[in-house]
Amino acid sequence: MTEIRVRTLDGNNVTLAQSDIDVLAAATRGKIIVEGEDGYDASRTIWNGMVDRRPGFVVRCIGAADVVACVNFARQRGLELCIRGGGHNISGLAVADGAMMLDMTHMKGVNVDVENRIAHCQAGCTLGDVDRDTQLHGLAAVLGFVSNTGITGLTLGGGFGYLTRRYGWTVDNVRSFEIVTADGAVRRVSESSERDLFWGLCGGGGNFGVVTQIEYDLHPVGPEIYGGAIAWKFEDAADVLEMYRKVNAAAPPEQMLVGAVRPAPPAPWLPKEVHGQLIAMIFVCDTGPIDEAEERAAALKSFGNPVGDVLMRRPYTSQQSLLDATQPDGRRYYWKSEYMPGVEQGFIDEVIRQGAKIRSPHSAMLIFPLHGALSNLPEDHSAVGNRKTGAVFNLAGAWDNPTEDDVHIGWAREAHEALAAYSTGGTYINFLNEEEGDDRIQDAYGENYARLVDIKTKYDPDNFFRNNKNITPKA
Repeated sequence: MTEIRVRTLDGNNVTLAQSDIDVLAAATRGKIIVEGEDGYDASRTIWNGMVDRRPGFVVRCIGAADVVACVNFARQRGLELCIRGGGHNISGLAVADGAMMLDMTHMKGVNVDVENRIAHCQAGCTLGDVDRDTQLHGLAAVLGFVSNTGITGLTLGGGFGYLTRRYGWTVDNVRSFEIVTADGAVRRVSESSERDLFWGLCGGGGNFGVVTQIEYDLHPVGPEIYGGAIAWKFEDAADVLEMYRKVNAAAPPEQMLVGAVRPAPPAPWLPKEVHGQLIAMIFVCDTGPIDEAEERAAALKSFGNPVGDVLMRRPYTSQQSLLDATQPDGRRYYWKSEYMPGVEQGFIDEVIRQGAKIRSPHSAMLIFPLHGALSNLPEDHSAVGNRKTGAVFNLAGAWDNPTEDDVHIGWAREAHEALAAYSTGGTYINFLNEEEGDDRIQDAYGENYARLVDIKTKYDPDNFFRNNKNITPKA
């Protein structure tokens, strides 16, 4: 390694001399990797196969001191910076061509304070890493739906999952962040320390620095819950989704019901004759007392003629990984999404119309109910806002062949146009795709956006952290 070509913040390409690289190497414990070396492709390759970018070089950070050294190095030389946590974001903003990339995936420490029900988690953890340790004690953080998702990106965008109706947004359950800001300072921020920055991190994305640790409140959940999935033929979808709408509206916060329309995957619990055929599904996670959860599920299990049913007592970790097989690394993904005030009959009718047009065996239409605990706090409690939201729908396009991009992207856009009439006007920042820019970012934050601009201007006035769903600081 004698020199590295890397891009600057003003868009120019420059060469780092060996002496520059030696300075960085002396200041970090993590490995520096350039194109052609072992580990480079593993670091730059992320979940969404549509993203194929090549950073100038990668630093595998081992701890906060490495992050400080990298931030200072990049800032002093005016280098573009990108940060990879779980690499599971639909936009693929973890990777930028020519940038200096911080790979956080080796920072996976989880420390569980059982007595105080707190988990201290390093920024490279996935949901599965955290669940594995917290479930040893029958505790859980409020996280997402796919165990391979990184905790940091999920949390910085607000975060929701199977426990959200009971305990609120993920950020409603964060006690503190450790973050390295653009000036190279390590800050521990919370409700009682630098509260404005803490407020911004609770939904404002990666705009304010590099998060190195998150401290979560934990809740008594599991190790055993009642959950799984149940499926019906698409010809019964109108009745199934109308039943879903009614049951979901009356469901207690412990019962999370995710509705879906998609082609049947080749799962062993579904008969072979329906594989590839459209089906209607309900995913269930009930964290109430098991006997009560079984009683609540009886109405679902006895409805119509299900073609598959795996609702049962199961480990909470099993529930948290139930969707993993539908989200493999390297597949091509394109999403469109909106928040809704609730699940209306007209929306259900439109879901069926648009679901019938799905062309890929991997695409899906998903309805995530959110009504419950998050609405108990004011809209400006944290940056994520959207506390009158009743549900979020996600048009999850997924396919394997690059020659089919136009077909499946076209389906998602057309379906989104038809379904957008049911939106609150807001949208989930973590579900925005690469092409959705400033107007959609402002939609995601609503009246909280102006305050986020002020915080961005205070902590990152030069927009050093820009490879994100960017909030532009004031001039």
